[in-house]
Amino acid sequence: MRAYRLITGDDDSEFCHRVTAALNNGWELHGGPAYAFDGANGVMRCAQAVVKERPDIEYSPDVKLGGL
Repeated sequence: MRAYRLITGDDDSEFCHRVTAALNNGWELHGGPAYAFDGANGVMRCAQAVVKERPDIEYSPDVKLGGL
């Protein structure tokens, strides 16, 4: 199975730590980050796609992607 996650959050160190944790848990970056300004809240929002190969798992909608 090839798993996909989109990590999102404010452009801050917490977001960077979440992406770093995913990388250290075997996830790989999939493309570059995306940024958008949230005018209602006055902050930048970030998104980073990550993927992970798990040949030992068969995909189903019940798979908890965050725990891979």
